[in-house]
Amino acid sequence: MHTAKNIFSYKKYWASRFGASPELPMTRAQMAERGWDECDIILVTGDAYIDHPSFGMALIGRLLEAQGFRVGIISQPDWNSADDFRRLGKPKLFFGITGGNMDSMVNRYTSDKKIRSNDAYTPDGVAGKRPDRAVNVYSHRCREAFKDVPIIIGGIEASLRRIAHYDYWSDKVRKSVLMDSKADLLVYGNAERQVVEIAHRLANGESIADLKGIRGTVHFVKQIPSGWAVKDSTDMDKPGVVMLPQNPYQEQPACEQKSGEAVNGSGENVIQFSKHISKAIRGNTVVRLPAYDAVKDDPILYAHASRVMHAETNPGNALPMIQQHGTRLIWINPPPIPLTMAEMDGVFDLPYSRLPHSSYGKANVPAFEMIQHSVNIMRGCFGGCTFCSITEHEGRIIQSRSEDSIIREIEAIRDTSPAFTGHISDLGGPTANMYRLACKDPKIEASCRKPSCVYPGICPNLNTDHSHLIKLYRRARKLPGIKKIFIASGLRYDLAVESPEYVKELVTYHVGGYLKIAPEHTEQNVLSKMMKPGMGTYDRFKAMFDKYSKEAKKEQYLIPYFIAAHPGTTDKDMLNLAIWLKKHDFRADQVQAFLPSPMSIATAMYHSGKDTLHKVNRQAADISIPKAVKQRRLHKAFLRYHDPENWPMLREALKAMGRADLIGNGKQHLVPGFQPKGFADSKSNHKPFANKARNSKAKPFKTKQVF
Repeated sequence: MHTAKNIFSYKKYWASRFGASPELPMTRAQMAERGWDECDIILVTGDAYIDHPSFGMALIGRLLEAQGFRVGIISQPDWNSADDFRRLGKPKLFFGITGGNMDSMVNRYTSDKKIRSNDAYTPDGVAGKRPDRAVNVYSHRCREAFKDVPIIIGGIEASLRRIAHYDYWSDKVRKSVLMDSKADLLVYGNAERQVVEIAHRLANGESIADLKGIRGTVHFVKQIPSGWAVKDSTDMDKPGVVMLPQNPYQEQPACEQKSGEAVNGSGENVIQFSKHISKAIRGNTVVRLPAYDAVKDDPILYAHASRVMHAETNPGNALPMIQQHGTRLIWINPPPIPLTMAEMDGVFDLPYSRLPHSSYGKANVPAFEMIQHSVNIMRGCFGGCTFCSITEHEGRIIQSRSEDSIIREIEAIRDTSPAFTGHISDLGGPTANMYRLACKDPKIEASCRKPSCVYPGICPNLNTDHSHLIKLYRRARKLPGIKKIFIASGLRYDLAVESPEYVKELVTYHVGGYLKIAPEHTEQNVLSKMMKPGMGTYDRFKAMFDKYSKEAKKEQYLIPYFIAAHPGTTDKDMLNLAIWLKKHDFRADQVQAFLPSPMSIATAMYHSGKDTLHKVNRQAADISIPKAVKQRRLHKAFLRYHDPENWPMLREALKAMGRADLIGNGKQHLVPGFQPKGFADSKSNHKPFANKARNSKAKPFKTKQVF
């Protein structure tokens, strides 16, 4: 396994003499109070500045401050001119830019591409405080403000757009965000290791152009460096012929190329095969992905590039990649080496105030209200769910904090938070129960290329011992002043069932009446495209949950989440899911429709119409892709089969599907044959089904779950 320099072993920059700030400055007046005449680094973010380790800019800012640098924050600037980007003056070393904790497009638009009415990361939840594609816009304005200052982009928006990527909102393949932003360098993933190295090297006199080959970064190259061999990606995963976009109801292929052909829309050959690369020079081999100009109009070649990119995500064996964008070439270095436990502790032990910046006064920042009393105990995920981008951003190797560090943070919340009432809202991270789980053999871990450690079944090399987590729970809840600790992060119940002791501990002490889990679907056809376990595992977990709830003499319920309109989902799949929901008396209050986030595996399926978990070739069958607005609304309507507003649409669909037998007024029927007074009863008057919340919920049953 590769090694890396400890991020806290660098010699501190001279400005460390100023010490830590109560909060990082956001104004020139605050800089003057600190005795600063300039900032070394200015971080620009689309979020409100919350000095809490759950907010990326606070974490990076405090880490750079601990290295001795003077760090300022420009939060949610007015992007209509460069004036707001000059508010702290010219940074000595660089601008660091992020769209915020969420991709700016996901933050602003729903899965139906409707503008959201609020922004949880803005004071008082006010919408419209960041531009679309914020990383691009902020980068351009920083360049306008100070032309000669290096610009480094990062955060999840840059991370998931580091190569040519399908963009759902424009329905096209866009260039790497490094190209569109015209930044100097892109850092992806959790960027502590990269950012610390970059800051010290720039401070030591190197230019931004010198910073090549840093893991977890993307940069421009004029040509392939000498001594490097190039391996064409098509040698590793041969794509098949290009097929035209498919209608989900169309049974016959849209075109009939001969087997073995590989053409783009103009009929030109787009696949070049290189000679075999010797293992002896593997250490200096770079993978050439299909160029942007090739993948932008070619869904099959795009799917191929996605498959190759996802195979190069293990820090232990990933190769660098290159991709041509017009006349320029971008170089994608392998992922960063995960932080050690000691480094994770150091990052989370920094002197955060854990409060919004004082300039916000009494304004409420919804995202802060939600996480202010939660504790992040780990990062990363080896689940590999195709619709999720956690693995692409944080990696699949779990990075955990020590038990002592976590306890210190709980005590800090208890002793310093003015709003603390004795309740910790969460001990978790991307998942609730992957804390300190890892491959049993580091050598196997370093060489593995599997996209998931738990699909199609739990890998025999995976350690599923939950004893560290159980010990943490027990120690945390015994702390003086702690009344209750809830677990709110997503639970991997397929892992939990491997440890009945953990399930008992969780159910007995850490569930507040309801526990959220995510089966995502009931049908194997869809689950196989999601890389999610079958419902048999859910049933095993439910049996344990009910047993231990009963033993604890508690009335508790599971709240399962499901996704509508995921690639591979047919109308019949959604009907079967609705029947399952009806049988188990679930009534979804809100529903989630699939949103093709940049770079995820499921997004490659959505764009190509193929199951990209398998080789995409001439013989690959098309899968159903619910893209049409009407079909997506229907799939969401099946999840809310109990809502009278959806009954006209569902009756129409059931008749078309030959399932009119499910229309009627009996318990065995899915929807009634009548329309209640006050609800539209005709297709012309029927209101489009929208992703909204209703106040009505099913009455809890003692022996059944409710949603």
